[in-house]
Amino acid sequence: MIYASLKLIHVLSIVLWIGGMFFAHAFLRPAVQSLEPPVRIRLMHDVLKRFFTYVQVAVLLVLFSGLWMIGRVAKETVQAGLPFNMPLGWTVMTTLGILMIVVFGHIRFALFKRLARAVSASDWPAGGAALASIRTWVGVNLILGVATIAATLLLG
Repeated sequence: MIYASLKLIHVLSIVLWIGGMFFAHAFLRPAVQSLEPPVRIRLMHDVLKRFFTYVQVAVLLVLFSGLWMIGRVAKETVQAGLPFNMPLGWTVMTTLGILMIVVFGHIRFALFKRLARAVSASDWPAGGAALASIRTWVGVNLILGVATIAATLLLG
């Protein structure tokens, strides 16, 4: 029951993270393009601030639940007298997941801070540049997320 619960938390956290990136990248950003820069940049700042707060929690839940599940399977395997060899799909998932966390950290703690400073200073060109960088890195993380899901499902 604990394993199933952690797996549910793991998957729901991933759905929130990847689904949110897809929504922001494919729907929200194009929809606000017609707004004037001060309105658009302030709106995106406020939306991303809320989203990143939830993603930070999701990232911690994904990391904790994933490590716990791997650890539990490894422990049970070793206790049964068998060697534990992590499946290729899990290895790829873990590697890409850690890379996604690093990219998110860059977005949240470097690029978003630039955006926040620009909004505070009403520096709309700098805010636009920060948003462009965020968009690029969210696109990279979205691709990594989809690749992680594909590798997990296809490699087992």
